Amino acid sequence: MFLSIFDIFKIGIGPSSSHTMGPMNAAVRFMDDLRAGRFMGVSAEDVRRLGCSLHGSLAFTGKGHATDRAVILGLLGYTPDRLDPDEAETRETEVRREKFIAPTGFPRLRFNPEEDLVFDYGQPLPGHANGLRFFAYGEGNRQMASATYYSLGGGFIVTASELEEKISRKPDALAKEKREAGYPYPFGSAAEMLVMGQQSGLSIAAMKRANEQVSISREALDEGMERIWQAMLSAIERGLSRDGILPGGLKVKRRAKHIHDQLIASRGNNQPMPHQVNDWLSVYAMAVNEENAAGGRVVTAPTNGAAGVVPSVLRYYRDHCPGSSDEGIRTFLLTAAAIGGLIKHNASISGAEAGCQAEVGSAAAMAASGLCAALGGSNEQIENAAEIALEHHLGMTCDPVKGLVQVPCIERNGLGAIKAVSAASLALYGDGSHFMPLDNCIRTMRETGRDMDAKYKETALGGLAVNLPEC
Repeated sequence: MFLSIFDIFKIGIGPSSSHTMGPMNAAVRFMDDLRAGRFMGVSAEDVRRLGCSLHGSLAFTGKGHATDRAVILGLLGYTPDRLDPDEAETRETEVRREKFIAPTGFPRLRFNPEEDLVFDYGQPLPGHANGLRFFAYGEGNRQMASATYYSLGGGFIVTASELEEKISRKPDALAKEKREAGYPYPFGSAAEMLVMGQQSGLSIAAMKRANEQVSISREALDEGMERIWQAMLSAIERGLSRDGILPGGLKVKRRAKHIHDQLIASRGNNQPMPHQVNDWLSVYAMAVNEENAAGGRVVTAPTNGAAGVVPSVLRYYRDHCPGSSDEGIRTFLLTAAAIGGLIKHNASISGAEAGCQAEVGSAAAMAASGLCAALGGSNEQIENAAEIALEHHLGMTCDPVKGLVQVPCIERNGLGAIKAVSAASLALYGDGSHFMPLDNCIRTMRETGRDMDAKYKETALGGLAVNLPEC
């Protein structure tokens, strides 16, 4: 499956792409399939009640990630990219009060979130750590239809049968499918990407652009990238302008505005500390992730939990790097999307599947490759930058306190951005040759995630999540 830049970078809402956006998208799809009569012998007018069960990580940390809210809104037809937060809050409150739901094209349906939305704390479903099931019932409470979905991170969802098909497909079959679809550079690995670059004389960004323009015009592609960039900037600016306490019960204070105010005030200092550039990187990333934690609008990059890394490094490029340009921003985004696509295809971007190495680690690799490209790096240097950034996140657990994307997630994005810039800089000092290929690093991340204990994979059952302050 070809992953577009608009698959990797999606405008949505917080606090989680896998636990909020994915379940919302799954609920929308279930209702669309019911409405369209895709369940044999079931029509929309025959449905009387709906149900949903959450499994694995969606059960253990779903309340902290607002998964229940996402399911309710998805059943109503809301999608993450078109959600009006004020309207959605009103509709959710109505459903919880009335215990009925009224989706377009259906009669008024019984749905009591306290009873019909079940957090199943047993074993995860067999396909993935993020599983959920939907049920439709008719007269006499007879089950008429059911469907199982998996949320793979980044807002991506698949049905159980689609996941089985995905697992069974071999890499060479995928490459053949890409060629038959007309993509001129159907690389499925970093090694293939480098070979195609050498043969064509094109940069990674240029090859990614050529693949995108099979199905979209150059103008539409550039307009879409500008929308992504402006959404990233907006998330940074909102985060830098707001203070107060983040929702969820941990009483975590927003800090980005206070830090930013101090950085602005220090500009008059004739001898700023040399490490202050790291503070700018951190504050940009923290601003985004505070917005995400508050349920605001962010861009998956490649997930919500890691949404601050790429925007931070891209803002650093624009505001702190001499010679930055709009073309450099587009080069950054295209390159980062190419690397993100390779990681998702060959490993995972889901914290519930592979820990935070799959989220912040992937984001850092994407940001490092994008910055390296924007600063004029060769394809080999870009691949090296991504490898360095990912390699030094290997083994990182996903252990959010109380299942909220706050501690340690907000600060972790800041440190991920710093690592990304360091990785790009190290790669630019070299000639692109290095010991450990990116493909091997991606494979190691996949294997490490497979071997990692489930309590360290977004279940809030281990690590920092259970080592709380005693006061």
